[in-house]
Amino acid sequence: MSDPAAPQSGPSGLPRAGRRTQDVAGHWVLARLGKRVLRPGGRRLSHQLLLDVDPEARDVVEFAPGIGRTAAEIVALAPLSYIGVEEDPDAAALTEAVVGEAGRVVRADAAATGLPDASVDVVIGEAMLTMQGAAGKAAILGEARRILRREGRYAIHELALEPDALDEADKTTIRRALARSIKVNARPLTGEEWRTLLEENGFAIESVRYAPMALLQPRRLVADEGLGRALRFVVNVLRDADGRRRVLDMRATFRRYRRNLAAIAIVAVRKEG
Repeated sequence: MSDPAAPQSGPSGLPRAGRRTQDVAGHWVLARLGKRVLRPGGRRLSHQLLLDVDPEARDVVEFAPGIGRTAAEIVALAPLSYIGVEEDPDAAALTEAVVGEAGRVVRADAAATGLPDASVDVVIGEAMLTMQGAAGKAAILGEARRILRREGRYAIHELALEPDALDEADKTTIRRALARSIKVNARPLTGEEWRTLLEENGFAIESVRYAPMALLQPRRLVADEGLGRALRFVVNVLRDADGRRRVLDMRATFRRYRRNLAAIAIVAVRKEG
């Protein structure tokens, strides 16, 4: 059976296809090469997050759905409605193709969706708050809270730094190394910082889960993609010299800081007041 989240146009149809490989954000490099699961905790943590938030028969919004991998899982769980909020027009088109008549995509910034106040039950965002600075994170959390109904749930899946007591200088070193490697100014937080951020922006923590950050490790690759797609990804990497350099550099960075990187999934409930 084909993957319902895989675009039929192939890697050349993925977002950012016209830009040089060395200039493209790391997640789009991986997508070009055929990787479909791009979340730090992998397919398993994404799936568990959806089970925790329970989208069935609820109005669901997903921030930055990207190529639509999680969107496919959400609509398969029979929400009352699905709306993807995606600023990138190419990525929005991919998600539209994935969800079809089961949902719709709004082309907007996650910090300014244009959706009505208190109009949804669940907001989901994966691997997107990490890419924001402090002001961007707060703006997106504020928008999530605004569009959620009373006791609505906000579910995030992000990159975390470990341990909670990690020295500030070490945090800076890791963030700079990530930014150089993935070509995005990543600003991951510790688990404690993620929880505090949510609480300070009007949410109460309901559940927290962790997983290893093993995005490019062979065992995770097979678990996320399946053996056939994992092998195709490896073949594409071997054939693409520029892509191979980027993948090896990202993998080396992740391995260098493996003791300080993890994936975190949090479900938080909108507080009143």
